[in-house]
Amino acid sequence: MLNIVWPIFIIISFSYAIFSGNVQNLNSSIFESIESAVNLSITMLGTMCLWSGIINIASNTSIIQKINKILKPIIRFLFPEIKENIKAQNEISMNMVANILGLGNAATPLGLKAMESLQKENRNKKELSNSMIMLIVLNTASIQIIPTTIIAIRSSLQSANPTSIIFPVWIATICAATAGILVTKILIKYSNKGKKT
Repeated sequence: MLNIVWPIFIIISFSYAIFSGNVQNLNSSIFESIESAVNLSITMLGTMCLWSGIINIASNTSIIQKINKILKPIIRFLFPEIKENIKAQNEISMNMVANILGLGNAATPLGLKAMESLQKENRNKKELSNSMIMLIVLNTASIQIIPTTIIAIRSSLQSANPTSIIFPVWIATICAATAGILVTKILIKYSNKGKKT
């Protein structure tokens, strides 16, 4: 869908600039955007490399087991279908940690690995299991203790206090995650009742 929407927006923008005589402004904005994009990428690259490296090191040590122990009660509550699948639990733990640290780019491959493990446990391969749905909800509305990506973006835009967003992010993400989990649990419960009847 996006591969259709974005070209349409680009064509409309270029056409409007040509017919309204703003080609010079369009050229200037293109080069300014390119410069901003490069600066933002360089700023975020260091942050992502740091935290991705830490997560990679943690995954090869006993730290992952300790994190899994801390998150085990939460994972059991959220994913009751995978109580015996330690591999999936570890992958979900690392995905949750990456999201909590605000590392969306690092959380994505970890989430895909967890999704693959959950798909192996899924009896109906053509439909999402309850655990897969819950994982999607957690990745969409994740609690973030350290919103690394947002801080990096604010730093690249020369914010006077890039970390001032932390407290509002805590409130927003806790509310979003709580609402997402509650709604998902309720819908799963009613769905299971419907299947039994």
